[in-house]
Amino acid sequence: MTFKALLLDQGDGGVTSQITQLDDSQLPDGDVTVEVEYSSLNYKDGMVMSGIGRLVREYPHIPGVDLAGTVSESSDDRFAVGDRVVLTGWRVGEVWWGGYSTRAKVKADWLVKLPDSISTHDAMAIGTAGFTAMQALIALERHGLAAGDSLLVTGASGGLGSSAIVWGGVGGYAVTASTGRLENTDELKALGASEVIDRATIAEAPTRPLSSETWAGCIDAVGGDTLANVLTTLRSRASVAACGLAGGNGLNTTVIPFLLRGVNLLGIDSVMCPADHRSEVWAAMEASGGISKLVGMSTTVALDEVIALAPEILAGNVKGRTVVECV
Repeated sequence: MTFKALLLDQGDGGVTSQITQLDDSQLPDGDVTVEVEYSSLNYKDGMVMSGIGRLVREYPHIPGVDLAGTVSESSDDRFAVGDRVVLTGWRVGEVWWGGYSTRAKVKADWLVKLPDSISTHDAMAIGTAGFTAMQALIALERHGLAAGDSLLVTGASGGLGSSAIVWGGVGGYAVTASTGRLENTDELKALGASEVIDRATIAEAPTRPLSSETWAGCIDAVGGDTLANVLTTLRSRASVAACGLAGGNGLNTTVIPFLLRGVNLLGIDSVMCPADHRSEVWAAMEASGGISKLVGMSTTVALDEVIALAPEILAGNVKGRTVVECV
């Protein structure tokens, strides 16, 4: 049997990409075969398709860090033919062949059965971005964030940031969205933001170890000087969930916010988090009532259209979520 895939290869001129037909015998070893219906476009996908960051070590390669579809073959008792499943993380699309394909073979440990009310399309409107944002919100709630509290979301126009606005808004938080694209203000407020601020107001390296106590929590998709600045403005015992590095992977700060205000810096790992936590996160998203908003801000493209979007997402020109139809 054959299947369609976006295949990357490496030559003297860099990484090349093409839509092609492959044979099932070329699939990697795995416990479960999934007929992929949808994938999505993430910043990391843009890096992989552009050959940036040495994320892929072996070519040829199929990118796509997310996938959702239906099990067609399984040697693992946890999954049966016909089960609807979703996969995010586990370095799929980097080390392992990913979701930009009509068929994938993966390890059963990486899969989660989709909740009944979430379609495979809507699962990819959520994708890694929405999954990570909900992880971050759960972590903040476990460290004291309560309904009505002020929640800052940085990188608000991106997929992760806009997802965080949705989850925060339906969760009853007073969400402030920080963005470099103020022309998106109306859209961000429609997603659930109470206020939208220019990222420039918090993007500079802090000049003092502590500033006015402002935020009860923060979901930070930026890192760098923005994260350092946020740490100085958190309220006593407040937390920031760090889940992105759009502004850089460095962090130049002091221990003063941790010692004098007892703030918490929470790391969010959506790639290797265990299966039981993944199921918890998907259940929380199903119960949130916010999925329709994420679907409403998503755009669906065909598999052969995603190649041209790689430089666009790297340049910050892609709004919201992009679902990739693989069938």
